[in-house]
Amino acid sequence: MTKKSSTHRLVVMAFLVALEIILTRFCSINTPILRIGFGFLPVSMMGIMYGPIWAAIGYAAGDILGMMIFPSGMFFPGFTLTAILTGLVFGFFLHGKEKVTWKTVLPASLIIILVLNLCLDTFWLSIMMGDAFIALLPTRIFKCAVMLPIHLILIPLVWNRIMSKIPGITS
Repeated sequence: MTKKSSTHRLVVMAFLVALEIILTRFCSINTPILRIGFGFLPVSMMGIMYGPIWAAIGYAAGDILGMMIFPSGMFFPGFTLTAILTGLVFGFFLHGKEKVTWKTVLPASLIIILVLNLCLDTFWLSIMMGDAFIALLPTRIFKCAVMLPIHLILIPLVWNRIMSKIPGITS
């Protein structure tokens, strides 16, 4: 890897991390047990362009920096673990895809939404809030039902219509 490509990757990653923070902190619907937002978009772009490790690092950095700069509650490392796993899943399923379709996004989104967001994040919330896991599920299931079609529409749209058209972004 040349120095220029490392610098290029660093700049693009920094932009995507900043975008993730903005979309998560300012362009989301937030309640104590539910966040519906678009922070997944930059992370999925990291996964497509740079693979699972870089997407995991980028999302972890975005989670930690976002919490430090714009705190919205107490820091809980479980959510950072979920962020790392989310980046890994996006990168594993989407890395290197020239054309991203809803069919290529579906397996990654199902794992992220059903396993990580529904199960793992609900578990973290039950620990933090002292509420029973089962009591939190109805609201969390609603979030999953809303987010799956959003993932399936927006990730291919943003990649195929915007990101892949920017000169030098994929090199």
